[in-house]
Amino acid sequence: MSISVPQAAAVPWWKEPTKEQWLAWVAAWLGWTLDAFDFTIFLLIMVPISKTFGVPLVAVTAVFTITLWLRLVGATASGWLSDRIGRKTPLMISIVWYSVCNLLAGLAPSFLLLFVFRALLGIGMGAEWPAGAALAMESWPARSRGFMSGVLQGSWSLGFLLSSAAYGFLFNSIGWRGLLVIGVLPALAVLYIRRFVQEPDCWVKNRQLQRETKHEFHMPLFDIFRLKVLWNTLTACLWMASGFVVYYSVYGMFATHLQKDLHFEPAMVALPLVLANLVAFLGQGFWGWIADVLGRRWAMIIPATIGIFVTPLYLFTTSYPLIVGAYVVQGLFLGAIYGQNPGYLSERFPTEVRATAAGFCYHQGAVWAGFVAPILTLAAEGQKLGFAVPMLIGSVGAAVIFIFALLLGPETKGTVMVADLTLAPEV
Repeated sequence: MSISVPQAAAVPWWKEPTKEQWLAWVAAWLGWTLDAFDFTIFLLIMVPISKTFGVPLVAVTAVFTITLWLRLVGATASGWLSDRIGRKTPLMISIVWYSVCNLLAGLAPSFLLLFVFRALLGIGMGAEWPAGAALAMESWPARSRGFMSGVLQGSWSLGFLLSSAAYGFLFNSIGWRGLLVIGVLPALAVLYIRRFVQEPDCWVKNRQLQRETKHEFHMPLFDIFRLKVLWNTLTACLWMASGFVVYYSVYGMFATHLQKDLHFEPAMVALPLVLANLVAFLGQGFWGWIADVLGRRWAMIIPATIGIFVTPLYLFTTSYPLIVGAYVVQGLFLGAIYGQNPGYLSERFPTEVRATAAGFCYHQGAVWAGFVAPILTLAAEGQKLGFAVPMLIGSVGAAVIFIFALLLGPETKGTVMVADLTLAPEV
């Protein structure tokens, strides 16, 4: 169960968490940041992969689509496992999985094998998020959870920044294969998690209660569709689906737009991505602080609204300085609306189904996002402005739905996560 309590301010917020809570948060941070590196590097090398294997760009974007779709499989399985055996083990499995798959994709001798290994990477990628988010958010005090949720989720932008920098500095020397091969390095994070991380107390006590009361939740995926939490589940799914479409409309095909439509070199493609992701990371921390002041929903609604008006500024120009400047500004708005994903999703659901609910609601959004790249690519064919108009429609249209979904959902600021069995039948 989750309850709301007044926030004490007797000590500075960074001193309130224990050493164990910091170690758990860092574990989730490592998993998510390195997950982002392994996934987003592919967004930057789709054009050269297309040329290497002599396949259409649409076929390469299909790899990206299947990877996103399989995230739901990994997230659902990992969420169930996390709710049954703990958050730590599924997190370690997921990191090894996506790291090895990236290595194998880089060594693939054919497009078919690359397709298979990158698709399988999606399972590990999806599995990381629910385990990591539940571990970090259950371990963290309510008082500063919005801010640390923003820093955690915003670290996806750090991973994207690293992949963009690697592309800009290393592509000409090691090629796209080398960029995928170095994606095996995140597996080393498992050594840290195994040695230093403990399970959250509220999960441990919740599992104890389930056993003692004989009310164990063997099928938590079905439990999140009970009438008691159905509206919450449906609005969370709409919020996440629209958020995913926004993200991949803004970021997913931007490198391809610069490469195909404007014919920019690798360093010119990398610069706005690096800067925008750095700003998005800082922005998600800032909006996370706002979430602890104004509430979770307004910390996402405000930047989403502003971002709608920023979108045309970088899509309908050939001026490199304007593209870079506007795209970097967008990092503070549509690039920063995701900071409350771990905290807000975790706060919306009770402990007994938290990882499953967060994993499913989050990653069903990836299924919808999987349509973005091929649809934008097909729509761009024959367009005088290429990807500009399709990216505008995807970004703005999804942002409007995103705002609407948040207005329909609950506010959870100040929620404390406890071990009580909320969904157990009354006796």
